[in-house]
Amino acid sequence: MSGHDKVCPDIPIMSSVEQVEQALSHTHQQEYSQILATLIAQVGDFELAEEAVQDAFAAAIIAWQERGIPRKPGAWLTTTAKRKAIDRIRHNRTISYDPQDAVNRPPGQWHVETDYDSIDDIPDDRLKLMFTCCHPSLPMAQRVALTLQTLGGLTTEEIAAAFLTTKATMAQRLVRAKRKIKQAGIPYYVPPAHLLTERIEGVLAVIYLIFTEGYAATAGSHLIRHELCGNAIRLCRILEQLVRQNRTDVTDAQYAEVLGLLAMMLLHHSRWDTRTDENGRIILLADQERGRWDQPMIQEGIALVEKALRMRVAGAYQLQAAISALHAEAKEAAATDWAQIAALYNTLLQLQDSDIVRLNRAVAVSMAEGAPAGLHLLTPLAQPLAEYAPYHLAKANMLTRLGRAADAQAALQTALIHTDNAVEQQFIRENLISPQS
Repeated sequence: MSGHDKVCPDIPIMSSVEQVEQALSHTHQQEYSQILATLIAQVGDFELAEEAVQDAFAAAIIAWQERGIPRKPGAWLTTTAKRKAIDRIRHNRTISYDPQDAVNRPPGQWHVETDYDSIDDIPDDRLKLMFTCCHPSLPMAQRVALTLQTLGGLTTEEIAAAFLTTKATMAQRLVRAKRKIKQAGIPYYVPPAHLLTERIEGVLAVIYLIFTEGYAATAGSHLIRHELCGNAIRLCRILEQLVRQNRTDVTDAQYAEVLGLLAMMLLHHSRWDTRTDENGRIILLADQERGRWDQPMIQEGIALVEKALRMRVAGAYQLQAAISALHAEAKEAAATDWAQIAALYNTLLQLQDSDIVRLNRAVAVSMAEGAPAGLHLLTPLAQPLAEYAPYHLAKANMLTRLGRAADAQAALQTALIHTDNAVEQQFIRENLISPQS
């Protein structure tokens, strides 16, 4: 038995199918992106790495039942995936791979340091791969989608939902991105400092969408995917440290946006424990127990957004963080400064004119000026957001406040059709029976 096959002494030699399935499911959820990123860095071929990792997971189904579940499943899968990749290289002549390529890679590519001072010492293969996926030769949509799949662990369907597009369209986009990387010979390493500035926008967009999917899952049985939120926050912390250490090649505006994104995510995530009850049901913002919000996280977020705004180069992430700070600072829902929030959305719209920003502005205006004003702003969004559940939920809320119960119920019915998340579905069904005021 080789070293990587050894099992922990207190684990039975044989493992049941159920135990193996649970271990594989947990490892896939927590470590798949790291395993894949590590292998891509080693073999330099996106599709080869994906196939080898799939082979490793398949091999584990049998091996773990016979030999027991390893103490470190992720390490076992990584080692096995590397061997599977080598086997494919040896037996598949269509794969073009030169082992000497490793010699030509930048210093630090093969090392993970715990204490780093330069951009080559990033202690996370996922961040290295993120910069590769955000290469400027790829269209922005492809950069974001590919990184979400590879490093965020999102499915094609989840990415399509984040982009408000179809699964088929997103699948084609991902295929094109992978082909582009292979054909163009895009290297799998963190770019030198002087190239960092042109990658920041794409990296921030990726982190933002990973967090968004974690904060409000598009599908599944949970509203919040904590591993995605935590992963996005961790990656942004690493990015912030790197940018701070290499400021000569990053503008103040870019650094302020890194701070803004980190602040926004911390402020949003500070409420995670109060967003659902003990049974997993949704608790609306106005009804959340604010005393249970994570105060250290809030204070850190507010400090970061204040630091960013003092740089006087306002950006979209900073404005969103400022909006989140206003919610966090309100001691009770009635004390929320909705007028200021609406004003911030007006400013955000000048920097980032999108249907989603317009929807959020409409909600803020409805709270600041009344439901009729909010409904007026929703009207132009009816067609572009026809299949976007939050639009119909916002509309239902405004209609309910106006006493138009039948119209509100119709909006809720439409929202239910376009919702794949089980927790949201339950919330909507409960409101169809007993609408909230």
